[in-house]
Amino acid sequence: MRSDRSQSAPRGLKIAAAAGLAFLHLPILLIFVYAFTTEEKSYQWPPPGLTTQWFAATWARPDVWQALGLSVQVAAISTAIALVLGTLCAAAVSQTRFFGREAISLLVILPIALPGIITGIALRSAFSLAEIPFSFWTIVLGHATFCVVVVYNNAVARFRRTSGSLIEASMDLGADGFQTFRHVILPNIGTALLAGGMLAFALSFDEVIVTTFTAGQQQTLPIWMLEELVRPRQRPVTNVVAMVVVLATLLPILAAYYLTREGDQIAGAGK
Repeated sequence: MRSDRSQSAPRGLKIAAAAGLAFLHLPILLIFVYAFTTEEKSYQWPPPGLTTQWFAATWARPDVWQALGLSVQVAAISTAIALVLGTLCAAAVSQTRFFGREAISLLVILPIALPGIITGIALRSAFSLAEIPFSFWTIVLGHATFCVVVVYNNAVARFRRTSGSLIEASMDLGADGFQTFRHVILPNIGTALLAGGMLAFALSFDEVIVTTFTAGQQQTLPIWMLEELVRPRQRPVTNVVAMVVVLATLLPILAAYYLTREGDQIAGAGK
């Protein structure tokens, strides 16, 4: 007897799915097209011509490299902080029982559920009250607030799928805490941490709102793009950078998806 799952989807559903995908991705494809346009000042459709000169122009812009380097540094350090704190929180919540455990889990997840502007205003107020000057590190701390959530959600899902008897057996056989972590826990949660780290890096790399409130005079790549859209020097250069950002963000997200493709291990992956 033929299963219902093997039946083809209705044509209307297929059309609706295709329309939804087009609505989501056609604007991104336009960015790719305008990265090759010969028109420097405006967005014409169709483009009057196509050229690759803007890639060389982008390569020669020192402000692009400076913003890119800052974004990579911020994302890398924020991800490292998130991996440590997110893993520790996940281990505490999933492996032990204590009063207020569910409340703590909710508080850890809350930053990713709040609008970015709320998080940004709260962080800016906190830094101002503490008289902390806005700098590279305030950007890192701001990004770490939501990067921790991504790592935590991936790690806690994997911890809950890992049998506690494995840890108990390791300790009974004479392994200390570090050996148990290295040989038992880490192999079981390693791919979840890698996926969480990739997602955290991607989120930090293209963050705009929180960065706007926590940065001083520094410009990450998304902030640089925003400034270029307001006061453009060479519009196609902005589109070239946007295309690179799309590809740089897409690759770790795809890698994270394939590492934890079961789906239940990437809870709260989007922001």
